[in-house]
Amino acid sequence: MAHFLSIILLFLTVSSSSAQGPPSPGYYPSSRVRTVGFDQSFRNLWGPKHQSEEQGAVTILLDRSSGSGFKSISPYASGYFGAAIKVQTGYTAGVITSFYLSNNEQYPGDHDEIDIEFLGTTLDKPYVLQTNVWIKGSGDGSNLIGRENRFHLWFDPTQDFHNYAIVYNPSEIIFLVDDVPIRRYERKSDATYPLRPMWVYGSIWDASSWATEDGKYKADYNYQPFIGRYNNFKLGPASVVSPSGTTGLSRQQYAAMDWVQRNYKVYDYCSDPKRDRSQIPEC
Repeated sequence: MAHFLSIILLFLTVSSSSAQGPPSPGYYPSSRVRTVGFDQSFRNLWGPKHQSEEQGAVTILLDRSSGSGFKSISPYASGYFGAAIKVQTGYTAGVITSFYLSNNEQYPGDHDEIDIEFLGTTLDKPYVLQTNVWIKGSGDGSNLIGRENRFHLWFDPTQDFHNYAIVYNPSEIIFLVDDVPIRRYERKSDATYPLRPMWVYGSIWDASSWATEDGKYKADYNYQPFIGRYNNFKLGPASVVSPSGTTGLSRQQYAAMDWVQRNYKVYDYCSDPKRDRSQIPEC
């Protein structure tokens, strides 16, 4: 009887843990990086009439006439880049709300990029959070060699602000959600890793051709405006991501990341049988 009760208790504990979210990463890098005001570190890039700033936060919107985007004042060769984001509720198919690093304007046709993108969705399905890495023009023109991982989230990103971050250094790229690592992309060769300084961007725009189920569902402007809200911007050193202050993650951080990937990852480019393996040797 005691053995039976212990099994039930274990089941309830695991179920409760799953319902509440991932196991604790044991370390919270966002708490070690100072918050910067939007106007201290960023400027409007496009769609100025669709962007408003108040007390260090920014709101950007997309309607039938335009979307909007912002860009950091300075480029960065490495660092911790984060923001708290709240995305639009309801029908958002075809709409991308993003936070990312890029040097597209510096190297048009040959740029690097590291993306966090909310892929818009229909009323009956959850948001997809896409992480992606582009290298030396692999996202330009017909040369599309994305390195996408896609996730559902263990919470509703429309109901409150949550912290999203990219850690970038010469050895690795780590994506975090509320301080939980969800993906680590390691430098295995110069050919498969971005190595040039990048700026920090945020944007909201119409990507109806691919954003929602490969373009099956388009942006519907009967639901406009589509709004992205950002605050708690953080720019800091890449070394804050690990308790050791070096590259890599702790054992507890890896355990939390493994939980997310087992339970919420819905696409991995390395597992896609349609991909040309010669173009993604890191897999």
